Amino acid sequence: MGVEHAAFAAGDVYIDFPYEEVFFRFEKATGKVFRKFYGEAAETEIPRDNNLYAEGTIAGTEVTADLYAKGRPRRVYELSRK
Repeated sequence: MGVEHAAFAAGDVYIDFPYEEVFFRFEKATGKVFRKFYGEAAETEIPRDNNLYAEGTIAGTEVTADLYAKGRPRRVYELSRK
């Protein structure tokens, strides 16, 4: 897993990091990085040295722009009551 360094030189990069339920988008033209959590439509700009982004580039998977735009639903966890 992880994203090859060459991908960042080639163009925009879209990353899915399911462990933290987050997507990242690297915009080559500006060098900006954006983050979008599962279940959310809006993205926010983050610093390139963001720790979660660094983890995503190492352990995440490169995906298509369409999947990034579509997003994924947030998982729902139920706490059992005993």
